[in-house]
Amino acid sequence: MLYLTLRHYEYVCAVAHHGSLSAAAEALHVSQPALSAALSRIEEHLGHALFLRRRGAPLALTPQGRSFTKRAQSLVDQAAQLESPNATAPIAQKLVLGCFSDLAPFLLAPALQHLRSALPDLAITPRVGDFATLTEAMLQGEIDFAFTYDLGLDAGFARQIMDHRRPHILVQPGHRLADHPAVALADVAPEPLILSQEGLSVQHMLSLFKSRNLSPRIAHRAASLELLRSLAANGEGVGISYSAPPLDLSYDGKPLISVPVSDEIAREPVILTSHGMPHPESSQAMATSLLTELFTKPDRNQN
Repeated sequence: MLYLTLRHYEYVCAVAHHGSLSAAAEALHVSQPALSAALSRIEEHLGHALFLRRRGAPLALTPQGRSFTKRAQSLVDQAAQLESPNATAPIAQKLVLGCFSDLAPFLLAPALQHLRSALPDLAITPRVGDFATLTEAMLQGEIDFAFTYDLGLDAGFARQIMDHRRPHILVQPGHRLADHPAVALADVAPEPLILSQEGLSVQHMLSLFKSRNLSPRIAHRAASLELLRSLAANGEGVGISYSAPPLDLSYDGKPLISVPVSDEIAREPVILTSHGMPHPESSQAMATSLLTELFTKPDRNQN
């Protein structure tokens, strides 16, 4: 009967880190056939696959593999500490950072740069998606934590507020609302609206109007922020979005005016969330602390 040793755990962690048997074998100073055979025996002993093997693609962790690798890495790190008590414990080898698609152009690049500067030994993989994709990926252990709005998440998710954003309307110059310093939902409701086609985003936006006993009319559901901006710039209605890049032209070169929505109920927190609380000494907790420091600076927050 096979008993898993510390070397077996090192094998699994190395394959997860490098994404291929050949690179992991080279790092471990073993032959690729020996590593492959050992990995097969480990999976047979555990009773489930740790990696998805697809021709021409890197090895990808299964949900069970991701959970196992995190625990295995912790065990390897503890063993290293026991052997060298004065050494700094290595960080877990990989971290997957998710980001809601509309927030990604604003938050993802600075987050990656900040993390890679502070944690150079940590391999960080970004993933961008809609609310449902990010939520399911966190539930399956495929994403460690994500930037998103607090929509559709249950009590099992940990939350750290990073910022607050208000929706903005987008209109042509000369529109009746273009010269307002801010607008109320009641001012916007009579207009044909252009919203994102993302399901939870639409539901949230409509719930804001409903909270004011307003019944708006949706003229378009745009598949992207730039399509929403273009439709508004061409007079197809009033765009409304929480993402408001500081640009006064649409992609097709039409002028565009952005006006904030004043209703306090519309102010929405941007959160860093994970499924469950990370261990205080984990790389996920370290990264969360670094990102909180970066994104909660007073000059970054929107009122």
